[in-house]
Amino acid sequence: MKVISYNLRKHRAAAELAGLVERHGVNVLCLQEADTTDIPRELNGLRLAASTQNNRLGLAVYYRENTYRAVGTCSLALKKSLHDRVLKPAEERLLGVRLHDIDDGHEIIVASFHAAPLTALNRLRRHQIRTALAELSTLGEGLPTLMVGDYNYPVFKENLGQKVREHGYELTLSDTRTYTRYRFSRGHYDFVTSVGFEIERVHTLPQGRSDHLPILVTARATGRREGG
Repeated sequence: MKVISYNLRKHRAAAELAGLVERHGVNVLCLQEADTTDIPRELNGLRLAASTQNNRLGLAVYYRENTYRAVGTCSLALKKSLHDRVLKPAEERLLGVRLHDIDDGHEIIVASFHAAPLTALNRLRRHQIRTALAELSTLGEGLPTLMVGDYNYPVFKENLGQKVREHGYELTLSDTRTYTRYRFSRGHYDFVTSVGFEIERVHTLPQGRSDHLPILVTARATGRREGG
């Protein structure tokens, strides 16, 4: 399975999506900072599973409709930062989709996630990540789960990885940095959190019109996780 996660930077990179899907043979596309009133229902063989409705700039998940069928979705407004309360850029910061594989019948959960901006504390973002993972389990207890997106967590990533492992998940970074706009804050921002998946590679794709570079996740579901 190939998944692309892309923060569109206030929808500026939206015109690049069709080319990315075709060029990389994507099965699932997860977006952040998308104008959800201006995205297509279908995109080069991908169907829109769901998008957030209460955000100025929202989340969206597409899936390849000749491979999967969407059987459930969830969205969630996570604990707010001061930035969220004042400027209200995002009400919902998690969008999850349960997908049924048409060929072999197995099911997985894939989610697009957008953490609070850098003005918030890492502690708040860890709370958001923990809450998001708990919410995704309500889509299907024990199902393989893959959450991708903009984690806004450029420093102390080792500590975040340890916290994620304590909750039974793995954190995977891309092979090169994914944010380049400001010299002082360049680094890895776009991550993968997973359980029940073998992550073969997370590759940073060339930069387009966004300040974030898209990431291409190549992964294989290994079955229901322990306790599921």
